Amino acid sequence: MSTDHFKGKDALTHILEKKKEGLSGFSEVHGAEMPGHICAFADAMRESGFLLLLLWLILQLLHIQDFQLFIALAALAAPLIVWKTGRSACLGWSRLERLHRLIEQEKYEIEHHRDQEREELVALYSNKGFEGELLDQIVDVLMADSDRLLKVMLEEEMGLTLEAFEHPLKQATGALIGSTFAAICFLAILFLLPTIGPFLITFGLLAFGGAISAHFEKNRIIDSVVWNVAIAGLSCGLGYFLLKAIV
Repeated sequence: MSTDHFKGKDALTHILEKKKEGLSGFSEVHGAEMPGHICAFADAMRESGFLLLLLWLILQLLHIQDFQLFIALAALAAPLIVWKTGRSACLGWSRLERLHRLIEQEKYEIEHHRDQEREELVALYSNKGFEGELLDQIVDVLMADSDRLLKVMLEEEMGLTLEAFEHPLKQATGALIGSTFAAICFLAILFLLPTIGPFLITFGLLAFGGAISAHFEKNRIIDSVVWNVAIAGLSCGLGYFLLKAIV
């Protein structure tokens, strides 16, 4: 049965489109594969370390003295930490607002298009292998409770897992800790080993962040570490030689 609610499509096609819509808004760096605050920590740590290394290279090429260079990097680290924390919070709020919009949209459909929602449930559970009287019982039970129906439609139709969404402030805290940790480590090693230290600590931070992400996403840790370090090395080398040519 095609209806205006389904825009000329059958119920199963409508469900697949809704699932794509639900998932498309949550493909940011703070995905559902790993806890948001852990992802924010790893991302902020890697990016902060890499940016501090680039700033150090720029200041080196400008022949700034060691003490002035240390003070300049310490001063630049502060706004970097604020930026990473604020950006993480904004991303979290944006995703949370989109979730609220999807919830309100699904609530409206449940309240005003119950017949179509029932069709969607039949299509969903038929696709799972239920049929006959058992299928009718499942659909009747879900249709009798609007709150339960809303949760099922968000999770089954749109592919959302409500428990996976963290508060933006929790994600921002992860970013704050990650960027602060990277800044402290970078400045400490710069003070102790001003020549080679920034390279060592940056690649160490990148490897550590890559390992954390790979662990939670159940990917190969070695591959993640190697790619993070290799891309950073290539980027730094490119930036260094371009800056040297310009300066």
